[in-house]
Amino acid sequence: MGERYSMTAKIISGKEVAETIRTEIKAETERLIAAQGVRPGLVTILVGENPASVSYVTGKQKAAKELGFYSVQDNQPADIAEDALVALVERYNQDPSIHGILVQLPLPKHINETRVLYAIDPEKDVDGFHPVNVGRLMIGEAKFLPCTPAGIQQLLIRTGTVIEGAEVVVVGRSNIVGKPIANMLLQKAKGANATVTVCHTRTKDIAAHTRRADILIVAAGFPNAVTADMVKEGAVVIDVGVNRVGEKPSKDSPGKMVPILKGDVDFDAVKEKAGAITPVPGGVGPMTITMLMVNTLKGAKG
Repeated sequence: MGERYSMTAKIISGKEVAETIRTEIKAETERLIAAQGVRPGLVTILVGENPASVSYVTGKQKAAKELGFYSVQDNQPADIAEDALVALVERYNQDPSIHGILVQLPLPKHINETRVLYAIDPEKDVDGFHPVNVGRLMIGEAKFLPCTPAGIQQLLIRTGTVIEGAEVVVVGRSNIVGKPIANMLLQKAKGANATVTVCHTRTKDIAAHTRRADILIVAAGFPNAVTADMVKEGAVVIDVGVNRVGEKPSKDSPGKMVPILKGDVDFDAVKEKAGAITPVPGGVGPMTITMLMVNTLKGAKG
């Protein structure tokens, strides 16, 4: 079947789209400062020293600074009491210079993550995880869209993918990706209006659904969840997965090993059949932090 295709899929570069959006954010930030004297403010709260979490917040702070935001990195010890962390969140809720509050997850086991996340003012919840913002998303009145799904939607819009009327299949039903992106794409709105199917671990025949998809969004959580025989020819495939499958020598630092990352889609085979596909890394990943910056700017604009 794949032989009818004379060329491989267009590679959707999240890196390029993210750079375009960041240029727009920077210009908008400069206008906001000039017109109203308001500089978007973001605080990232890091509890403990989990290496992955340290890396994530460093990337977020770096992006904020590059865009001209006011940024605060608030590091707290791993043994901070839950009440003290909630009180810290409350302090930033009241701080007019802060428009976005992000508590880096996971938190240590002695802290109830739900209580901490629910303590964030929904008007400063730039991750979009507060139930008020989840509810707003559901009824089509979102102020803050969760960052990874928002990034996926922007990749589709900015690459000219036809979303309206399209058959969209989402593999995975997490609160962070699967459920929100399904909700976003079925809204009666620009960049949406799709017919959406959500597949998960109890779906009887996932391939029967995925083969119908004009747009296939895969956030299953394990490599090779989607193989070439599960994809319709010419489909747009968005791979949200990031799986560490080994190590390889670093190009930049001889002697240093770096992780080999693989998505949830069998990229090499699927790219011979799909019309367009996101790579891993360099696809959805760069979009997530960028959409966090979009949300912080929205918060600053009120």
